[in-house]
Amino acid sequence: MAAVKVINHTPFVPRLPKDVPLPPSPADSTSPPPPVKKKSRKSKTKEKEKVKEGVQGIKRQGEQERGNANEQHESEMPQPEPLKPLTWASLTDSNSNSHPPIFTKDGSHFFSIVRERIKIHSTSSGKVISTLPGPQDDGHQDIITSAILSANNAFQLITVSLDGTIKVWDFLEGILLHTINLEQPIHHVCGHEKIKDYVFVATAKAKKKGSSDGNEQPKSNRSAKASSEESCIILRVSLKPQNPASGAKWHKSSQITPVGKTRYTAGLAVSASGEWLIAVAGHKAYVAQMSALKSGFTKYVSPDALTCLAVHPLEDYFATGDAKGVVRLWYCLNQARPVVANVEKRSQTSELHWHAHAVSSVAFTTNGAYLLSGGEEATLVIWQLHSGKKEFVPRVGSPIKNVVVSRGSAAEEEYLLGLADASFAFISSATLKLSRVFSRIKLDSATSSAWASSSSATPLAVHSLSSTLVLPSSHPSSLQTYSPSSSTLVAELEVSPSNRVSRQEEKMLEPSRVERVVISPSGEWMATIDRREGDESFRGEIYLKIWWWDKKSAFWILNTRVDRPHGLNKVTSMSFSPSDENWLVTTGEDRNVKTWRIRNTKDKKGNVEVSWTSRSSFGFRLEMPRDSAWSPDGSLLAVALDGSVALYDSISNALHFTIVCSECPKISSVRFIGHHGQYIAVLGGPNLVVCDIINRSVRWHRRHNHPYVTLVPHPYQDTFVTIHRSASDTTIELVVYSISSSTPLLSQTLPFGIRNLVWYPVPNHFARSRKFSLVGVTHAFGVVLLGHDINITDEASLSTKALQKGLAVPKGSLFEEMFGVPALTDVSHNAVSSTIDTSLPWKSSETGSVFDAPAYLMPPMESLFEPLINGFLKLRLKENMDEEHQSGIQGVADEMTAEPMDIEEPAFIEMGKVSKDDVLDTFIPFFKDITGLPDYPFHSDTRPVALTLPTTPSSHHAKPALRTVASQKPNPNVSPKKQASTPSVPAKTGKKRSRHSLV
Repeated sequence: MAAVKVINHTPFVPRLPKDVPLPPSPADSTSPPPPVKKKSRKSKTKEKEKVKEGVQGIKRQGEQERGNANEQHESEMPQPEPLKPLTWASLTDSNSNSHPPIFTKDGSHFFSIVRERIKIHSTSSGKVISTLPGPQDDGHQDIITSAILSANNAFQLITVSLDGTIKVWDFLEGILLHTINLEQPIHHVCGHEKIKDYVFVATAKAKKKGSSDGNEQPKSNRSAKASSEESCIILRVSLKPQNPASGAKWHKSSQITPVGKTRYTAGLAVSASGEWLIAVAGHKAYVAQMSALKSGFTKYVSPDALTCLAVHPLEDYFATGDAKGVVRLWYCLNQARPVVANVEKRSQTSELHWHAHAVSSVAFTTNGAYLLSGGEEATLVIWQLHSGKKEFVPRVGSPIKNVVVSRGSAAEEEYLLGLADASFAFISSATLKLSRVFSRIKLDSATSSAWASSSSATPLAVHSLSSTLVLPSSHPSSLQTYSPSSSTLVAELEVSPSNRVSRQEEKMLEPSRVERVVISPSGEWMATIDRREGDESFRGEIYLKIWWWDKKSAFWILNTRVDRPHGLNKVTSMSFSPSDENWLVTTGEDRNVKTWRIRNTKDKKGNVEVSWTSRSSFGFRLEMPRDSAWSPDGSLLAVALDGSVALYDSISNALHFTIVCSECPKISSVRFIGHHGQYIAVLGGPNLVVCDIINRSVRWHRRHNHPYVTLVPHPYQDTFVTIHRSASDTTIELVVYSISSSTPLLSQTLPFGIRNLVWYPVPNHFARSRKFSLVGVTHAFGVVLLGHDINITDEASLSTKALQKGLAVPKGSLFEEMFGVPALTDVSHNAVSSTIDTSLPWKSSETGSVFDAPAYLMPPMESLFEPLINGFLKLRLKENMDEEHQSGIQGVADEMTAEPMDIEEPAFIEMGKVSKDDVLDTFIPFFKDITGLPDYPFHSDTRPVALTLPTTPSSHHAKPALRTVASQKPNPNVSPKKQASTPSVPAKTGKKRSRHSLV
C-alpha cells in the first residue's frame, strides 16, 4: 500500500451517552404538575412512540453535527474548479429496422429510417454515404414512420412522420423541396405512377388541434409506438401546396379527400394497375376503388390479426401475413362491389403456412413468380406461387423484420433483409445464400429487453490492445467486439454455444446468459461468467471462462473453463489484479472470496501449457461479499460486505482491518479513488460514503433522494463519477465528486437510463487531465460515449452531395469483352477535331446545362424527349428512301467491278461514326482468311491464302449474296495458279453471320 501523508484530517469521534443533553427538570417549570391519571394502553403506546422519536432526533442531531464537522473540514481543503458538462454520442441506431428500407430506381443505394433521420447506404459496401437533414435543420421533428420514392421524379423521396408533416426531398442534393402539414400523426404513405400528384396516407386522429402559424414547425406529442386500438383515417392528399408563394416553412395541401376509417394500419398500398387502394388493419383488409373513393372501403374479414401487406407487381391481387404465421393471398380486387358501402365480405383466398409465429414481412419478386416471407424464426421462406413449393434460407442471424426485393438494373436480383439486431443481410436469388451482411453494433432493444434478467448485470469492458469495446450481442449467450474509431463491428464471440431457436407458444426459451466480463490491465486475458437458470427439469449451470488474446488472429481463444466456481450460487463480482501476477478474484453468494492464478505445466515433449487454477478461498464472518476492488498498486484487496469494507493483503490474504459504514447498511459497490489508493468510495442504496483507509475513518457522507446505480473513478485524479436513478425511468442524473468535498463538481441529467458504465481510455489523452471519458450501455440496449472530448464520426454530418455520381462507364459489347476495346474506336488517339452541327436546335453546351440543373428544377422528361430527338433526327420521305436504296445497290455493283484504288484515309475514326456492328463486320473477312492458313489446325485444305485486312470500315457493306462464287467473274489476265490460290471458305453462300457465331 502506498504511503500517503494525511494533512489537516479530523478523525470522526462518535458521541457518547454522557454527551447527550438531558431534558429540562420538572422543578424548573412554573406551571403546576398535572393530575396523575391511570395510564391506558393507548397512552403507553404513545409514550413509546415519543421515546423512539426522541432517539431518532438524537441520531439526526448527531449526524447533523458530524456533517457540520465534515463541512468545516472540507472548507479547510482547497476546492477544485467545477467541470464543464459532458457531451455524449450514440454508437447505435435505435429502431433502425422498424421500417422497410427503400431502394433507388437503379438499385445502387437504399434508404433506411432511423428515428427522425433518413440514412442513404451504398448497396455494394453498406456504408452510410449520406444523411438527409434532421430535426436541427429542416427535417422532421418526430419519428419518421414511412417513405416512398416520388412517382414524378425518381430522384425525389417522400417521407411522413408522427409530427404530422409530409416532406418531399431531393436526395441527390439533400434539399427539402416543400412540406405539407396535415396536423395529424401519419403512420403510412403510398403512391402510384398513374397518380403522380397525389399520395395516400394513414393518419391518426390528433388529441388536440392547436392553431399554429405558418412560420412555426408543428410538433406531435404522440409516442412512437401506436396503440393497436387506435383508429386511422385514410386520406388522399395532393402534393401541391395551397399557397406556394407564401414563403412559409410548411404549407397546407391544395386538396385532401377522405377515403375511409380503419383500425391502426399495418400496411397501405396501391395495386399494380393503379385501380385499387388496399389497407390492412386488425382482422380486416380494406379495399377501395380509385374511380369511386367517395364510396368508401369494402371490408374483407381475416381469421387472425394481419401484420403486413404486399401487392403483386403485375396482377391485381395482394398477400398478407398474420399473427398466427399464415401467409394469405387475396383475390378480391376484381369482384363486384356490394350495393351497400362499408360492409364486410368474405373473399377467395389461398393459404401458405410454415411460420410458427407472426409473419413480420412479405414481398413479391420482380416477376411476381415468388413470394418471400420472414419472421421471428430468423428464416427466409421463398414460396413458388404456381406450385406451392417452398425453399428456405435458415439462420440469417436474427429475427427478420423486413424483406425488400432489389428492383434495380443489376443482372442478378437480390433480397435485402432488415434484421432485428440492426443488421442488413443481402441474399442472392441465384444461390439463395447470404452474399454480404452489413452491421454496426448488433443490439436489439426488444429482444434484449425480453431476454434481460432483472437480477443479472450487463457485460461491458474495454480492450486496450485493440482499442475495442466488448459488448453484449443480440443473443445473450454471445459477445461482440466493436471499434469506435472505425465504426465497424470487428468480431462476434459465442461464449456459450446455444441452440438459437424461437420460443414455444408464448413462453421464451431460457437461454444461457453472459452476465459479467472483465479484461486484465495488460489486455492478454479476459474472464467471463455465463449462467443458465434452472427449473423443475433442469438443475442450472454456471461457468467461469478465461480467454487468451491471440495477437496473430486478433481473436479471443478459450484457455480455461471452471464449472460452478461458487457452486450453484451467483457470482457477485469479478476483477483482475493490476500487478504483474495477473491474479483474478471472484466473489459469490456462497459467502466466499476466491482468487485464481496462472499455472504453467510441461507435457512430455517439453511444451509449456498455460492454464488457470484456484489459488485461495476465504470469507468474513459468514457475511455475503457483494463487490471487490484492487488498490492501484495491487497490494490491497477491498471486499464490500453487508455494512463494512474489509481490506486484505493481496499476497497472504491476511485481514488488515475493516471500515464500518453505518450509513450504508447494505453496501453494493466499492472502488479505490485516485492513483495513490488512499481513499475508497462506497455505494449502498441512496448513500455515498468516502473513507480514508490510512486514518480508518469516514471522510464524508452524502445521501440522495434516489438510489445510486454505479460508480466509476478517474484513473489519474482524485475524482469519480456516479450515476443514480431519477424519478423518470427515461432519464438519469450524472454527478461528479471529489474526495475533498461532498459538494458535486458537476451535476447533469441525461435523457437515457444506464445499465453499466466503465472508463473509456481516449488515445493521445493527457494523463493528468481532469476530463472524463466513459462508455455505457443504456436501458434500451444502446451504446453511448460520454466525456469532454468525444470525437466520433457522426454519420448525420455527411454531405448529401456525395451521393452524386460521375459519368457512368458504358457497358462493353460482346467483342470488347472478348478482345478488348478496338483501336478504331479509340477517341483518345483521334487527331481529327469534331465539328458541331449548327443545324441542331440546341448546342451541346446548352443541352448539357439543362441536365446540370437540380432534379426538382428540371422539366418533365416527356416534355424534353420529343423536341430533343426531333432536333437530332432528320425526317426522311419515302421517295428519297427508295432513291437512296437503288443508288446504294448500284454503288455496290460498281465497287465489285472496279479496280482497287489507293485512297488516303485518316488513321482513326470518330467513335460516334463507327457502330459496333461495323467493327464486327470489318473483322469478319480477317477471321475467314485465318481459317484458310496452312497452320490452321481445324482446316484440311493446305492451299496458300492471301491474308488481307482492311484498314478502315466501310460505311456501306455489300450483301452476302454479292460475295458468292457465282457473282464473281474470273479475270483472264490472271494466271491459273493465281486463280487456284483463291480461298474457297469465304466463298460460301448463306446468311450474314451473327455476332454469336464468332464465339
